[in-house]
Amino acid sequence: MRDYVTGFVLSVVLTAIPFWLVMGKVIESPGMTALVILGFGAVQIVVHMVYFLHLNGRSEGGWNLMALIFTLVFVVITLSGSLWVMYHLNHNMMPGMSQPPPRFR
Repeated sequence: MRDYVTGFVLSVVLTAIPFWLVMGKVIESPGMTALVILGFGAVQIVVHMVYFLHLNGRSEGGWNLMALIFTLVFVVITLSGSLWVMYHLNHNMMPGMSQPPPRFR
């Protein structure tokens, strides 16, 4: 029961801090804020895996550690791919928005 309570408290803290960072505009740079939030999200995934799924290097002959490593690699690929896609969508979707509108005669 202690592990679940610890995991719950850590999850609440790891959710509240990014919420406070965004709502309070603590970090001026939006890019840095996004990186900090992604870091908190990655840490929260590990907290969930350790405290709720009980994955560690000792149990089941190390297979849980392999699952943890696979999940971490998957998370890195997913987060970096998502950022890459969102950046390119923002950059390429509305190229005409940076130019003044055409004048009609």
